[in-house]
Amino acid sequence: MPQSSGAENSGGSPPPPESLFGRPELVCVTRPGAGVRITATGATADVAVGALDTVAAEPDVLITPLFGVDRRAARALGDDAAARPDGTIAAGGPAGPDGDLLDTMARFHHVAAPADRLEELAERLRSSEAVEAAYVKPGVDLAVQRAAKTVPQQAAKTARKAVKKAVRKTAGTADGPAGTAWAAGSEGRAPLNDMVPDAADAPPVTPDFTARQGYLDVAPGGIDARYAWTLPGGRGAGVRVIDCEWGWRFTHEDLLRNQGGIVSGTGSTDTAFVNHGTAVLGEIGGDVNAFGVTGIAPDAVTSASAFSLPTATAIRNAADRLGPGDIVLLEIHRPGPRATGSGQQGFIAVEWWPDDYLAIRYAVDRGITVVEAAGNGAENLDDPVYDTPQAGFPDWWRNPFRRTALDSGAVLVGAGAPPPGTHGADHGPDRSRLDFSNFGACVDAQGWGREVTTTGYGDLQGGTSEDLWYTDRFSGTSSASPIVVGALAAAQGVLRANGRIPLSPARSRELLRATGSPQQDAPGRPATQRIGNRPDLRQLIPTALQTSTWVGVQFRGTLAGGRTGRWFTHSWPAHWHVVWTVVPTSPRPGAPQVGWKVRVERASDGFATYWIDVTNLVTDPVDFEARFAVLGW
Repeated sequence: MPQSSGAENSGGSPPPPESLFGRPELVCVTRPGAGVRITATGATADVAVGALDTVAAEPDVLITPLFGVDRRAARALGDDAAARPDGTIAAGGPAGPDGDLLDTMARFHHVAAPADRLEELAERLRSSEAVEAAYVKPGVDLAVQRAAKTVPQQAAKTARKAVKKAVRKTAGTADGPAGTAWAAGSEGRAPLNDMVPDAADAPPVTPDFTARQGYLDVAPGGIDARYAWTLPGGRGAGVRVIDCEWGWRFTHEDLLRNQGGIVSGTGSTDTAFVNHGTAVLGEIGGDVNAFGVTGIAPDAVTSASAFSLPTATAIRNAADRLGPGDIVLLEIHRPGPRATGSGQQGFIAVEWWPDDYLAIRYAVDRGITVVEAAGNGAENLDDPVYDTPQAGFPDWWRNPFRRTALDSGAVLVGAGAPPPGTHGADHGPDRSRLDFSNFGACVDAQGWGREVTTTGYGDLQGGTSEDLWYTDRFSGTSSASPIVVGALAAAQGVLRANGRIPLSPARSRELLRATGSPQQDAPGRPATQRIGNRPDLRQLIPTALQTSTWVGVQFRGTLAGGRTGRWFTHSWPAHWHVVWTVVPTSPRPGAPQVGWKVRVERASDGFATYWIDVTNLVTDPVDFEARFAVLGW
């Protein structure tokens, strides 16, 4: 990615990949129809450019297309997301003057400049007649909660080391020693993912830790991944997953199969980032072998898209490498309008910002399910504060958490408590909302937000080689989201193995909400603070495979002799197989009376509209009825 030549990046040399971590981003949106052209020396347009020209010409500023979208080239390649005949950007998407998703994305630009100048530059850009919007996004963060260690937390860490020594001797057991509830305490909200690697050398052969992966077990405690594994395709065969964050260790001993590496951007070498991404990959795709952990969907091909690029760019790049039925995972969140500056309080899902919203919607329109961490900000996403746009947002923006005027189409995941006693800890009633997890009507499903056993970090097994590290304590909406990804990948694999169409993003949402183990109350955290159900593959897969057939009459009409009429019928679930026929109801033997042509519009990810042209082939008026047959759903 081109970078500024300012003081933070002397001489224009690329910064290290993690340099965008926590840094604000300035996004500029040019006005539709203005014919804006931006170069390193300035800008021109069919309207007065004003400040856009002067800002673009400044030596420490570089303005580049955020998505790199060439609308005409995309259409020439047959990009399904390019055409929107109804004049909207997408289902639930913003309706702009040109009304096209790719047209709108093409007007989004990333403004690279010194961080201390971004607010001033945004204000100047908004004064230009050629600019529709300009806003500064707060720095992105991993969906984990880091905090300085207090004395009680340090004591808890010492206790955990003692537990860990016992674990090394009893690695096949599901829990640590009785009474070691070291993750719950009276010191307040415990930090997430503060694990310290064990300095002791790893054994010659890593033990089998799968018995500690309670999230693989039968519902309601787990998602019953073991049931899915008994079915053809149930380990995620044929499904591709791209994890969007910063770093990964693809050389880990338990991540050597079905790993696609980094497909976009440059991975970080920082241990914190690498541990996080490695833990995520272990949950989804840990290898099937006699040691370590096993992923929920180990036959899925898992790759990575790095946020060494702007977040929206990385999401778009991931989507371009996938197809219908594949999955993108977003392991990030940002400080929202209620962020306090204390830890990650007030952090929210990234779809709230217009460019990230568009990138997600772009992926969803291609049939790719986007699984997004709801965030660890302890926020009610139904709060009216999220209805108010940030300064500089485009006029079409509406709060996507409402899922009315705008809907990104993503699956939002909250963090629920594991069953009490897991690893000797008690975080509250099973499937209750953990105190740090965001919640609200838009949150679709939950996963384990504590006590996840997976690759990385080294607190369960450490030593000098990070390729042998494992953890018992991966946490947050970061640990919850990969569980949902794994469940969806297993279901998609079964559908593929049965020759069925994959779940659309909308159908994925629908099934996660309609099946699974219900959320439970906790003191001060009632189930009305929605984080949704925990997936149950023994319910989800049969429901996805279910078929039903029926017929009916959708509408009736009359046509004068020789005339053609057009009817449409909308809001048909897109995963239904529907066949249409048109039959005359006024008898006239001797020759065909009517002909018909059916066309279909994918009006949204979830629904189709059928357009039926009926022609009267005779001179007399004809009454008719349009009949449908649903062959399966």
